Amino acid sequence: MLDAMSMDQLRTFIAAADEGSFSAAGRKLRRAQSVVSHTLANLELQVGFALFERTGRYPLLTEAGRALLADARAAVGGMDVFKARARTLAEGLEPELAVSVDVMFPIARLTEAVSAFHAAFPNTPLRLHVEALGAVVQPVLDGRCRVGIIGSLPDIPSDCDSDYLLSVPAVYVVAANHPLAAYAGPIARAEAARHVQLVLTDRTILTQGREFGVISTHIWRLADLGAKHEFLRAGLGWGSMPQHMVEEDLRRGSLVRIELEDDPIQSFSFVMRAFYRRDAPPGPAGRWFVSKLKQY
Repeated sequence: MLDAMSMDQLRTFIAAADEGSFSAAGRKLRRAQSVVSHTLANLELQVGFALFERTGRYPLLTEAGRALLADARAAVGGMDVFKARARTLAEGLEPELAVSVDVMFPIARLTEAVSAFHAAFPNTPLRLHVEALGAVVQPVLDGRCRVGIIGSLPDIPSDCDSDYLLSVPAVYVVAANHPLAAYAGPIARAEAARHVQLVLTDRTILTQGREFGVISTHIWRLADLGAKHEFLRAGLGWGSMPQHMVEEDLRRGSLVRIELEDDPIQSFSFVMRAFYRRDAPPGPAGRWFVSKLKQY
């Protein structure tokens, strides 16, 4: 009877375990609760034991069910990879390559990779979305982009695979005429908190309720890194910036690097990764583009 087991049954089993109820699993899978219950009952009949305890208000995994859940995930994940690879092979060369790129990524390196892509794939249009935080991730999740280049957000979605590209050093800076620029050594965090901190904010709700590197109690949020750069140069606050974007300002003295006391990340980096949905990996042009970014 085990040979008759289907991927649909395993997906239903995983959904019921993750959602905590058959009705919630049905909503996730867009099926009636009765269909979910029937599918799971057939699966239990095939394996020869109960996967869920049904005596309480909500079904609970049995010990045997918990033991099989990881194997079910592995089996479904392996099938998803197989189908995705088969799909990309059948598709051939993408008619267009859409990529969401983190605004922190060095523009000079991106330009080199784009120029090389144009030479290698002259008939494949390239569409770039330059964003930050969740706005880099969302176009990949909803299928508008095949590949994303992320660094400002440390998390990769669980249903995505990723490849390391490079690390982008970042520094805290203020304008030369800002009060914090007068400090010769590390600045107490309490003192830094008294001044406006300029923070890059998310255009999406993917990072709602989360903060990244926020120290001050006075915060100005900007969705555009260029605006943040200009506000820093105007002395309107202090904040972190990718080092490559402020090197000229530091050389000229229009911006000054500052350090904070008791800060474990005085010198920190944005780790850049190429990522893509596991069920929709890039085709030949996308894979070539990612490999070119790795070279740089």
